[in-house]
Amino acid sequence: MITYWETGTSFTRLNEFQPNCWINSQELTNEEVELLIREHNVPRDFVMDVLDTDERSRIEVDGDTVLIILRVPLNNQNNGIPFITIPLGIIISGKQIITICSRKTEIIPSLIKAVNENKITITNHFDYVLRIFLISAVWFLQFLKEINVQTALIEKDLESATKNEELHRLLHMEKCLVFFVTSLKSNEMVLAKMRNGRNMQGIEHDEDLMEDVVIETKQALEMANVYSDIQSGMMDAFASIISNNLNVIMKQLTSVTIILMIPTLVASLYGMNVPNGLENSPFAFAYVIAISVSLALIGIFLFKWKNWF
Repeated sequence: MITYWETGTSFTRLNEFQPNCWINSQELTNEEVELLIREHNVPRDFVMDVLDTDERSRIEVDGDTVLIILRVPLNNQNNGIPFITIPLGIIISGKQIITICSRKTEIIPSLIKAVNENKITITNHFDYVLRIFLISAVWFLQFLKEINVQTALIEKDLESATKNEELHRLLHMEKCLVFFVTSLKSNEMVLAKMRNGRNMQGIEHDEDLMEDVVIETKQALEMANVYSDIQSGMMDAFASIISNNLNVIMKQLTSVTIILMIPTLVASLYGMNVPNGLENSPFAFAYVIAISVSLALIGIFLFKWKNWF
């Protein structure tokens, strides 16, 4: 889907293309890809790279055109792994700015909302880029907090778990963190190149805004690294816990089996077709029951005393 936006103090959606408007494209069809390439002179290789979910962040300068790819977080709850990252492409060519993404994310709607509510102002095209980087870092932090909450819930389930479902859920959380760490590192490299560029396309970027973006990105990266280290240790610890829980259950079942075997042994001995001294006693059955119960109680006492039951 391709939408056109009039830029300025606020964003207004346009019904059709106008010169120097912001072109926002997401969830592109093949026809829309060809439209971007044909009508708006977007390099085909760049579009294909952005649509590749494994593409790394980078920045390229070709004359008066700047091509940027950054990785942004995506809520992916319906696909097994709850959070992933995908490329988002930005093209600045003269007074024209184009954004491209293969999926709908929270980044662009957050930018539009912030500008229209006068929470932020954008003075030039590089402000677009920095604001998108900043909003992306904020969403990384938000999703990291959600990962931490979900991990805490999984921990509670793992304390009494004997199956692997909880470990699989924890593994999905760890995959999310690996994606986050890798993407944030590549975004940080792009920011460093932009910062060292000083003056790109004749536009001096806002140093204060750049500093905010760098700080938020580093904070998100540090949080992702900390959570990833914690989860790596948790995976090993909880694998041992599950194994231990299973051993406890097996010990209890074995203890019950041994206790139940005692009455069975007594009854089997009494039921043999040989003289046993009780064959003529009218209380023989009661004696057998009493002996069986007494031996079973003694066994239970011994198991409790040894803490085996």
